[in-house]
Amino acid sequence: MVDRRRVLRFRVHAQQLDRGAGTLADTAVLDIGVQNTGPEGARWALAVRGVDVTALSDTEVVLLWTVRGAPHLYRRADVGKVATAVAPFSDADAGKRIYDASRPLKAAGIGNLTALDEVAARMRAVVTTPTVKGDVSGRLATMLPEPYLRFCRPCDATHLYEMPFRLAAVRAGLELQLDTSPPILRRIPRFTTAPAPDDRFDLIRVYLRLLGPATPKHVADYLDAPVKDVKARWPDDVVEVTVDGEVRSLLAADEQALESADGTGTRLLGPYDLFLQTKDRATLVPDAAHAKELWPVLGRPGAVLVDGELVGTWRPRKSGRRLTVAVQPWQRLSGATRDAITAQAEQLAAHRVTTLAGVDFAG
Repeated sequence: MVDRRRVLRFRVHAQQLDRGAGTLADTAVLDIGVQNTGPEGARWALAVRGVDVTALSDTEVVLLWTVRGAPHLYRRADVGKVATAVAPFSDADAGKRIYDASRPLKAAGIGNLTALDEVAARMRAVVTTPTVKGDVSGRLATMLPEPYLRFCRPCDATHLYEMPFRLAAVRAGLELQLDTSPPILRRIPRFTTAPAPDDRFDLIRVYLRLLGPATPKHVADYLDAPVKDVKARWPDDVVEVTVDGEVRSLLAADEQALESADGTGTRLLGPYDLFLQTKDRATLVPDAAHAKELWPVLGRPGAVLVDGELVGTWRPRKSGRRLTVAVQPWQRLSGATRDAITAQAEQLAAHRVTTLAGVDFAG
């Protein structure tokens, strides 16, 4: 049996949230992908893990639509292995990942993987030079038949379903140009996929390595994949542990790390940081009211992490060139903890190229 505090400290250490400095090459979260959503996206997630992102360029990293169709940052050198790792496990898996788009395809007798390959081939033909997403979508709508298309009321136009569009992009060898909004797609230079999955980037293994101990359902929910597909590919080299009365798996190689990790340090985590993406939310945040505050339907805040425990939420307030960080604590914070949070806020302000006006601790 392992208590939740031990689990969280293991994850802090596995995700390197307790280190002072690191490089892209040795940053573990880049194996699973760093979600790039919002101002405190991928760059901030790397910064709180000690990576100097001031000179980060697209010669070193690549931005792809991958897990759950969200944009994720990876090392450019790994792109072929990543493309193989993020591919759906089966036709049924592809159908689950593309949501409602699978229904008209099924009615037309078109397999989900076949559809993704068809969309990818068309996308590849369209994107010969960097092209804005809307232009790619508009071209595809004239090239593909009805089962691939839907009418969009807000746009008053017919588009491809969104998830097949996003998930086909990697299959087409396309990346997202950094820092573009709306997104610009372009071809990945010299793109080739790895012939077979690599253990380092295998999504089930890397989930267990960074967010374990876990169950097949936790991993399936993270990927939007069927539990059956995940169970069929569950690693053999795991040990079972019990967390909160639930039997979970951990890679055997990480058993000693689970027992010994201390995972100390204070961090302001962005709303979509990997530490918060775990699917055992009750383990991470046992209090239902706090969980509701951290994961609202819209407008997620960031989270305050102190020595392996989440102790509150935070939101940035920017006025001109000045930034205020508003912290909502879930417990009484010591003076030393407040000082550590303020130091993190200073780092955030520098990251945003602003001046910290102050930290507003509610209550």
